[in-house]
Amino acid sequence: MKTRGTALIYDEEMTKYKLLWVDPACKIEVPERLTVSHEALVQSGLADRCVSVPVREATDADILLVHSEEYLEAVKKTPYMTLEDLKEFTLQYGDVYFHPNIYHCAKLAAGAALQLVDSVMTGKVMNGMALVRPPGHHSMRSAANGFCVFNNVAIAAQYAKQKYGVKRVLIVDWDVHHGQGVQYCFEDDPSVLYFSWHRYEHQKFWPQLRESDYDSVGKEKGAGFNINVPWNKVGMKNSDYLSVFCHVLLPVAYEFCPDLVLVCAGFDSAIGDPEGKMCASPDVFAHLTHLLMNLAGGRLCAVLEGGYNLTSLPQSVCQTVQTLLGDPAPPPTNLDGPCQSALESLHCVRSAHKQYWSSLKHAAELPTSDISTKCIKLAEEGEEGERLEKVEEEESAEEESWPEPPKRVAPPVRTALLLPDGVACPDGCKRFSSSDDPDPVIVNKLRENFLKDGDDSDALDTLSSLTALVDNMDKNEICSGLALVRDVSMAMMCVAQHAAAALSNRYGNVDVMSYVQRLFDRMV
Repeated sequence: MKTRGTALIYDEEMTKYKLLWVDPACKIEVPERLTVSHEALVQSGLADRCVSVPVREATDADILLVHSEEYLEAVKKTPYMTLEDLKEFTLQYGDVYFHPNIYHCAKLAAGAALQLVDSVMTGKVMNGMALVRPPGHHSMRSAANGFCVFNNVAIAAQYAKQKYGVKRVLIVDWDVHHGQGVQYCFEDDPSVLYFSWHRYEHQKFWPQLRESDYDSVGKEKGAGFNINVPWNKVGMKNSDYLSVFCHVLLPVAYEFCPDLVLVCAGFDSAIGDPEGKMCASPDVFAHLTHLLMNLAGGRLCAVLEGGYNLTSLPQSVCQTVQTLLGDPAPPPTNLDGPCQSALESLHCVRSAHKQYWSSLKHAAELPTSDISTKCIKLAEEGEEGERLEKVEEEESAEEESWPEPPKRVAPPVRTALLLPDGVACPDGCKRFSSSDDPDPVIVNKLRENFLKDGDDSDALDTLSSLTALVDNMDKNEICSGLALVRDVSMAMMCVAQHAAAALSNRYGNVDVMSYVQRLFDRMV
């Protein structure tokens, strides 16, 4: 994959609002969050290596892709409000504050996300990051929430679908808070896969929503396209984050096959953050970013959300941008295996979603009634609350181990080789030979599509065997395959079309040729 550059979007204008009264819940959201992040990129030389993209204000039409007209009109009035009016206006929403300049900044934040999408989708850059303020993933259709005014990433997703015809968008939210605004926006939409991990603690941690738990999987046609990973304890480490990526997000993401990846890049999930209280080091975000860069042909847009420790925040931003630029990620650290609580969450999520995703159908069975992620009723203050705290302390002292040995999910054949007669098969591999007779319908299609100039029986047999090899891989009977063929281009097109047709039969409404073209784009 040839990198065409990394965009960096920043404008000092977005630092020009702050809390004007005393509010303990909001005091951590300060302009310095943006300035220290940008200064770190400049001092490290990363900013100079990026393509600078100017910011623009989001238009009313952009904002109305996600928000109601009544809400937009209400926010438009805030620049003209007195201090007392702003306080009163703020009271109708949760954990947010308003300032005479916040409407302008919120339009810039949403517009920055759209500029980033434009730059990536038009090929000006391969990927990029937008340093924005206010953040966005908590804001809802008609309500500000959690420091957020307009939902920057949700607007960007709808914009990409509308302007560029993007059919599948993956939104990865690694902020430590649940982005309920994004979930509400897309929970019935199968064209957007939303993944969020978040501090939950059995619904004790903000925003304390029942629908932030693992069994909120989406609604109606969107069932299976909303993935929540609740962290029920603080102190999650690099191993916990990477385990969930590798065992939940990535299998589903590759099956979903997005055209665009958007990241709600909140760094309050890093060590030292007063909100998250997690123990993941900044370098883990380099690895998370790297793992996402193979999706969607590398089209990745990261948009800043939370992050309130002014030391770990800029370090995490630098790790993310450095990886987007193509630099190798630093050696992974603190990989001592996921903790018991993380494993429980992981198992619950896989169990809840395995009916929707074939990549999760081999999840090890675990009795959900016996594990701590099962939803519990919040105890009233008093003896019951003390009892729950005691139980949690006892659980945290237990030995960290898998609840049960994981089932083997690897295919019985690791590598199958499709070789001409007379070519020896190397040790450790198995010569592929289809046990079934070729499907006459498939054979006729192969002849029509690839052998129009004559009847080459050897070539036809090879193509037929290739499709059988793909089918065996799809059935999880073979992990990978290698074929020795005369015409590589024809063989690749045959395999790509056959695999895409299988996807179309399984999921419906799959643009086969677009899928094939994306495969070839990734191979070039």
